[in-house]
Amino acid sequence: MADSNVTSGTGAPVGTNCFKEAVCVSAGRVYDSCSSKDCLEDLRVWFLDSAQTAVDTAQSIKCRTVEVLNVWMEVEAIPFNKGFYSVDMTYYFLVTLDVYQGTAVPPVAVQGVAAFNKKVILYGSEGSVKTFSSMNSFDPSSPTDCTTASDCPAAKVQVVNPILLSCRLCDCASTQAELPIPACILSRLGTGSLPTNPQRSVCVSIGIFSIVQLERDVQMMIPVYDFCLPDKECASGGNVSEDPCELFRRIKFPVNEFFPPRLAELDCEDSIS
Repeated sequence: MADSNVTSGTGAPVGTNCFKEAVCVSAGRVYDSCSSKDCLEDLRVWFLDSAQTAVDTAQSIKCRTVEVLNVWMEVEAIPFNKGFYSVDMTYYFLVTLDVYQGTAVPPVAVQGVAAFNKKVILYGSEGSVKTFSSMNSFDPSSPTDCTTASDCPAAKVQVVNPILLSCRLCDCASTQAELPIPACILSRLGTGSLPTNPQRSVCVSIGIFSIVQLERDVQMMIPVYDFCLPDKECASGGNVSEDPCELFRRIKFPVNEFFPPRLAELDCEDSIS
């Protein structure tokens, strides 16, 4: 077996990992990207009928968590500006909160969905080649499956866990205009439908960090040193016959749990400014 970790003093592979051949691979090349730090203020949270009933009679609320359910993206070429594309994105957030009906009544946990639209313009180069693959080919026997490939670059969005900044109860008349929620997103809330005449609503403020990029599939020549073979055996943690004390001995002592790092030992980003 080739050892993929063997290197020389300069860091270059040696022995069985020396350069063997140049191969052509098909991979996504990023042509343009941008990072965003967005503060989304007073996004309305949409609930199904059962949860909306609890919100309408709530005395107070407390938000627990918020997570990104999905990001819908659409890429369109910009006229008279070759190589540039607009990326329209719609973020869908799942918001979990506690609804308090009174001081002596336990809170009721409900979930809702919030949405946010964003558009960026990035350079995606020019291309007139449509790529078809056997992995996602259409079914000619199906009357509805007639999708075709596009010559636009592919958009990708990377999002870290959102930061919940605030949440509050408000009148429906003072919230933003209604934003349609797809059925596949509403299905995450359970069965039911959106209420037709809600009395109160919930608005949340969210902070998100994201990276948007445009990429195209291209063929690139790369050097090959060897196959990526594992250099260790899989641990048999599922073996019930193994001595549990022996498994415990393999665990390193958690020194940091007993001796928390000092402020001077933290990175600049982790320290308090």
